Amino acid sequence: MNSVWMGHRKTWALIGIVASVAVAVVSPAEAARKAKPSGGGYSPLSASIVVDAKTGKILQGENVDEPRIPASLTKVMSLYLLFEQLERGRMRGDTPLTVSAYAASQPPTKLGLRPGSTIEVDDAIKAMVTLSANDVSVVVAENIAGSEDAFARMMTRKAKELGMSSTAFYNPHGLAHEPPNITTARDLSILGRAIQDRFPRYFAYFQTQSFQYGKRTIRGHNRLLGKVEGVDGIKTGYTRLSGFNLLTSVNTDSRSIVAVVLGGRSGASRDQKMAGLIQSHLPRAYAGARMAPSVVENQPAMVAEAPAPRPVEPAPLAAPVRVASATPQAPVIAQASTPPTAPERKPLDLNTLRPVVASAAGASSTTTPSSVRWQKGPEPLPLNAQAYAALPAPAQIPASQKAALQAKIDPKAEASKGEAAEPKKTVSGWVIQLGATDDEAKAKAMLDTARGRFGKVLAKASPFTEKVTVDGSVLYRARFSGFSESNDAANACKQLKKSGVNCFAARG
Repeated sequence: MNSVWMGHRKTWALIGIVASVAVAVVSPAEAARKAKPSGGGYSPLSASIVVDAKTGKILQGENVDEPRIPASLTKVMSLYLLFEQLERGRMRGDTPLTVSAYAASQPPTKLGLRPGSTIEVDDAIKAMVTLSANDVSVVVAENIAGSEDAFARMMTRKAKELGMSSTAFYNPHGLAHEPPNITTARDLSILGRAIQDRFPRYFAYFQTQSFQYGKRTIRGHNRLLGKVEGVDGIKTGYTRLSGFNLLTSVNTDSRSIVAVVLGGRSGASRDQKMAGLIQSHLPRAYAGARMAPSVVENQPAMVAEAPAPRPVEPAPLAAPVRVASATPQAPVIAQASTPPTAPERKPLDLNTLRPVVASAAGASSTTTPSSVRWQKGPEPLPLNAQAYAALPAPAQIPASQKAALQAKIDPKAEASKGEAAEPKKTVSGWVIQLGATDDEAKAKAMLDTARGRFGKVLAKASPFTEKVTVDGSVLYRARFSGFSESNDAANACKQLKKSGVNCFAARG
């Protein structure tokens, strides 16, 4: 990990040198103006890509393989892993997720959750999609993997499985971190298509423009939804070091593209550039049947330790989902999971767009036409229609650039998967497990908290931690032993679940 950190420090040191040289060649007045605090902060060189989702052809590319900080686009991968839990039946839309003190302490943008409270999965997804809530992202990470660090390693492994070879994650939300989350425009376009290909039932969440949480109405940051015809997601992102980012999916009656814009100087200029890319390249996309294969993992997905509960029947059919195929055939009908109501499509008035967070002083907007032309069919395609494909292999990257990219990927993130678990403790009877974390102290704290809250249920149980190695990651299971019968363990776990604590019973 130290070598990775050193690589990042050298990268940001180089950025500082370049910035210093740039300031030296401008006038004192210009330098003073740029030195004033602004919402944009440092704006890296822009990067973008437009991919024809039916053929995999790159229609446009700018710095597509240059390393960039994804900011809140990170949450798309966090949601990918959460959708896996829903798909496998390990969670449902109404599953309560417990909020830790650490999750509640995350800086804005946040939902403002209280330590010890819970939030249902459905609300968690909507909060991450619309508000880009950082506290909710950590709640999801901890409830799936036991800790933020363990979840970040899952994210990086999943990225590699999908072919995102230049991507590494260190947190689930995209806030500033040392080292920072790193990706490329090409990799994000792969993720943008993969999450639709894999989870057509849940992709409709990315159409959410607002939702009700308690007495509050939470509104989203994606200004192109409902304004540019065909745009059906997916996510915005911003930090001072990343600039303003946007990952967009566009589906019309005959064409499908996925586009990425990174490093915008303001929310408005970023949206302008994305609208211009859509206008220029959507008409060039293939209008026939899908030709390229789906974006899928190149190895089996990691299996969580906890056994899957009994699968839950999907929600009643809410809207037909049309799936493009490599060969002409009748539309495939799939069930959608609480898809939002289709927004009314209106032409984009670029003059009405405003920055999502704050504009950088003196920012220059990308020149685009003041309206967007669209090919219209007799009726619009359902918003969650699918057509996705894999990108062609990256072009040969110069050795110096490849070395810089490799320095940003933790060589230890992919540990040996053949490593066996350490010998288990000898425990007789039945146990219940609360979770697994990469920190033994956290596992013990989990046990202490449970004993304090559920003293009667766990009065005769004995807490212990068990060290195991799973897929190259060392985990510490938080368990209670001392249950002689399976029913005793199952009943104890049932009582804990009623209070929002996830657990499962197993033979010791």
